[in-house]
Amino acid sequence: MPQINYTARQSEDRGVAIVRLTDTAGGIEVAIAPSIGNRAIEMLVRRQNILYVPFDDPARLKAERHLNGIPFLAPWANRMPEGFWANGKKYAFHSGSSTSIRPDQNGIPIHGMLTASPFWEVVDCGANDTSAHLTSRLEFWKYPDLMANWPFAHEYEMTYRLAEGTLEVSVTVTNRSADPMPVALGFHPYFQLPGVPIAEAFAHIPARLRVETDSRLVATGETRPVDFSCRDFADRVSLRDHRFDDGFTDLVRDSGGRAVFYVEGRGKKIEVSFGPKYRVAIVYAPPGHDYICFEPMSAITNGINLAHEGKYGELQAVPAGGQWRESFWVQPTGF
Repeated sequence: MPQINYTARQSEDRGVAIVRLTDTAGGIEVAIAPSIGNRAIEMLVRRQNILYVPFDDPARLKAERHLNGIPFLAPWANRMPEGFWANGKKYAFHSGSSTSIRPDQNGIPIHGMLTASPFWEVVDCGANDTSAHLTSRLEFWKYPDLMANWPFAHEYEMTYRLAEGTLEVSVTVTNRSADPMPVALGFHPYFQLPGVPIAEAFAHIPARLRVETDSRLVATGETRPVDFSCRDFADRVSLRDHRFDDGFTDLVRDSGGRAVFYVEGRGKKIEVSFGPKYRVAIVYAPPGHDYICFEPMSAITNGINLAHEGKYGELQAVPAGGQWRESFWVQPTGF
């Protein structure tokens, strides 16, 4: 009887529905919680979790303000003060809704409204000889409290696919409104190298430009070159000597159009590859923590408003009735 390599199982962990995708040959198991923002909360590699999640109980993630795992940031990622401009019109935020806006330490709305959303519905879950997958959908237009802060009728479809030792996370945005919708979404994955202190790790950041920000970490629309020849930013950056909360653009891409980031230490390595429509990366590795985030972004921080001001020329949009689709990939080796 042939061995079954890929499986997709739906279960429950302390009252939280969990989907587990398994690649037996690769020794990888991915756990996703659809009711908590459709967030991946485990990526076990030889039983070692390469995603930073501080709780064993997934139910605690529902009320946790701090992010972890692989949260989805939408309809906008990062900081966007004082509402936003789209199609020549200014839209204000309404923080009193039941799906409240997340403020940062300066009171600036950050990371949209869906990081722990319960509105995802599983539409397909299965496995075959080549992969295991989970597809979920969030119909944004159904929820008045969401529409109050982002008045575009649209929906998301997200697929986690595990194949040949690599996790692909793809998202499709369908614009069901009558106007073009700006795309400023992203992901905020938290990676750790189990058993490796971050001070012993190195990061590869394939970018030519660093995004300038003001004192509130809001992008100004200006950039400056990354100098790979200097000791402060070599091809492999020591995380003992450097910590990050920085945006990068003009990403260096391979022949397939992917920008490949990685963190490695003691022979363990996690590669994170961005598809072409993720034109911006946030790298977050704060002092006092043993994780690093390579965050695929469709736009720079506050890119929607900077585009309106004529300071940012790469803002993407979904035409009325159209779709936007992109993926990123996570590949661990050496575990």
